[in-house]
Amino acid sequence: MTRFAFTASDRPEAQDARRRLQMLYGDVSEDEADVVVALGGDGFMLEVLHRHLGSGVPIYGMNRGSLGFLMNDYAEDDLPARIAAAERAAIHPLVMNATDMHGEHARGLAINEVSLLRQTRQAAKLRIRIDDKLRMPELVCDGALVATPAGSTAYNFSAHGPIVPLSAEVLALTPISAFRPRRWRGALLPHAARVTFEVLEPDKRRVSATADSVEVRDVLEVQVCEDRTTELHMLFDAGRGLDERVLAEQFSA
Repeated sequence: MTRFAFTASDRPEAQDARRRLQMLYGDVSEDEADVVVALGGDGFMLEVLHRHLGSGVPIYGMNRGSLGFLMNDYAEDDLPARIAAAERAAIHPLVMNATDMHGEHARGLAINEVSLLRQTRQAAKLRIRIDDKLRMPELVCDGALVATPAGSTAYNFSAHGPIVPLSAEVLALTPISAFRPRRWRGALLPHAARVTFEVLEPDKRRVSATADSVEVRDVLEVQVCEDRTTELHMLFDAGRGLDERVLAEQFSA
């Protein structure tokens, strides 16, 4: 028998679903589980994935929230059979290493994206290096982000970045409201690339950096790369895997 651990967001419908599923299938701790079932929306799924970074335990989400791109449809029947037939998606997070104006260093992991955003009314000025080679001497913008393929349909897509298939092994580098150069729309980078953002005029044009829930204010420099040593496993119903969802998103209205 598959051992399930059910975890839910604080939304009433998610908590109610957890109680019903526990009665049907039993419940063990997340440390003892063969599969963790997350009940909520995409935001809660990201929380659960962060809790299990490096654990190897697969996460199966069911939508009991507002957004559900990373979730399966909610149904109580035949859960063991659904999970046995599920498609597995392996994803790697991004590592953010940031240095602020006080010389403090911070590290964060991001499943979707690492983003830099201006903190004041002044536009940000960023210098961008890829693998230590200068590629963008000055980008005047509201910010910029680096997205994983799994995260390319989220904030990256809203910023008019490309949707990236999981199998492409590339990262999306996307400006946010670029002012100069106005026509630059970003770049697709090899998944092994190391991106370095340098904040120009940091006293006047302050910038924050965020890796999922980790935010660093007043940054001077931010390095972003993929963490190939950490792998996360998500389960999706047969025929509705993450690859298919990412592909279908490119044809949605």
